[in-house]
Amino acid sequence: SSSSGILFRVLFPARVPARVPARFLVLVWWGVVFMSGSRRLWRGLLVRWRWSVRVVFVSYGELNERANRLARYLRGLGVGPDVLVALCLPRSELIVVCVLAVLKAGGAYVPLDPSSPVERVRYQLEDSAPCVVLTDGPLPEGFGVSSVPVVDVRGDAGLWAGLDSSDVVVPGVSSSSLAYVIYTSGSTGVPKGVMVEHRNVARLFTATDEWFRFGERDVWALFHSFAFDFSVWEMWGALLHGGRLVVVPQAVTRSPGEFYELLCASGVTVLNQTPSAFRQLIAAQGEDAAAHRLRVVVFGGEALDVASLRPWMGRSVNRGTELVNMYGITETTVHVTYRLLGEGDVERSVSPIGRRIPDLRTYVLDRFGQPAPVGAVGELYVGGAGVARGYLNRPELSAERFLDDPFCGVAGARMYRTGDLARWSPDGTLEYLGRNDEQVKIRGFRIELGEIEAKLTEHPA
Repeated sequence: SSSSGILFRVLFPARVPARVPARFLVLVWWGVVFMSGSRRLWRGLLVRWRWSVRVVFVSYGELNERANRLARYLRGLGVGPDVLVALCLPRSELIVVCVLAVLKAGGAYVPLDPSSPVERVRYQLEDSAPCVVLTDGPLPEGFGVSSVPVVDVRGDAGLWAGLDSSDVVVPGVSSSSLAYVIYTSGSTGVPKGVMVEHRNVARLFTATDEWFRFGERDVWALFHSFAFDFSVWEMWGALLHGGRLVVVPQAVTRSPGEFYELLCASGVTVLNQTPSAFRQLIAAQGEDAAAHRLRVVVFGGEALDVASLRPWMGRSVNRGTELVNMYGITETTVHVTYRLLGEGDVERSVSPIGRRIPDLRTYVLDRFGQPAPVGAVGELYVGGAGVARGYLNRPELSAERFLDDPFCGVAGARMYRTGDLARWSPDGTLEYLGRNDEQVKIRGFRIELGEIEAKLTEHPA
């Protein structure tokens, strides 16, 4: 059946729902909303949104069929296990279609943000050497690499429209196959691609299920660029649990007031934010705020100043919303720790990041590589099921950061050296204290000052 759960079998081989009902998906051009329920009801709601240019209704089954046809076309182009496919797409329903198609074809996707600088995207294309680039319209000027074919998934759709829409079977795909490669800033002046496997992503949701209990009634906001790994949590958190996904228009992400209106109008229940973005949302909400349905806000991407949450916590309209701080990094698959925040946390002078996700291991080590005592500052290392494969085409850097884990007693176990400073609290939780190098974060994006310095030195002045 086209609604049998195959959408999740490819990305999440460790956990397959017995059946995914063929709910309606509501796709809003420029703002995409996956919703279950009455087509008539949601059409009446969505036509009033200022962000809606047009609305397209499909079912999960129809989405599956579109992804299957495209996947078969990609197979004909040579896509298979560990073969990379670059996606250079603006925000629309095609992001979901294309990601699913790449995974169904057995490949791994490389998300490229069309708004990124030309030089950065060109480097990512040259470094990843994808089998094909999928676009929605012409590739932005200067992005093209002559050796890489480009497919316009909207303009060229006739090439696969007649292909079989049944589920695709790809030999050789396993839980250790690559799911995606996301690029982060590099200290040597060029970005580095982090290789994340299917099993890394699958366990992220099973290991955190007891804390969140996500379900089909949840409405998620895809606020972040799909080239930022917070989007992995946002996108697949919704689809894995049969929920709804609101893809926030790019312009609305830059307008906190309009974003708050969108949250209220669409009934978002799960919101993920960098602390800097959420501070703006707090200000936009104001003291006489409209009611919302947020049940949980998850912070990530940068250090949290808990005191900045005091205005939010003091408003009665927000009393039903849990606030959770989750430290994490791309190399350990989005999230590492969990801390449910309370009013007592606003008095802290450092960012409380809480306890590890159960299938991970966290160590605070001193400069000799030995465990630091409670209260002592050390470097944070992360081991366990979330540790990524390594860096694409960077074996030396991978060997430097992805290390053997001498503490767990399991042969072949690895841990990632984060470069972050932390300390243990007496209650067994972690506090984040910053970096041990010159890396900074802006709106959740990791910025290596060495990369900026390298570009400045290239200038003839």
